[in-house]
Amino acid sequence: MNIERTEFIAWMERIMERFDLLKEQMFKNQSRFIEIDGEQLLDNQDVLQLLKISSRSLQRYRTDKKLPYYTISGKLYYKLSDVHQLIRECLNS
Repeated sequence: MNIERTEFIAWMERIMERFDLLKEQMFKNQSRFIEIDGEQLLDNQDVLQLLKISSRSLQRYRTDKKLPYYTISGKLYYKLSDVHQLIRECLNS
């Protein structure tokens, strides 16, 4: 299959425009953090990635009341400051 140079460049420009649109959408999604009392809320996945722990460990932190959480529309959220406090406590012990 042979494509002329001008046609190839036109295709590449279209592809790059799509990438730019996807990048803009990603930035919009990232900037839509849920906040409560002016503090950013993290969901389970965010906390798991931040702390590099298993979901069972996170559940244990909730059960042991080491990490406060909030339930909003059936989904669990954690204040970023509470997660930072947990990290500080783990480092001090």
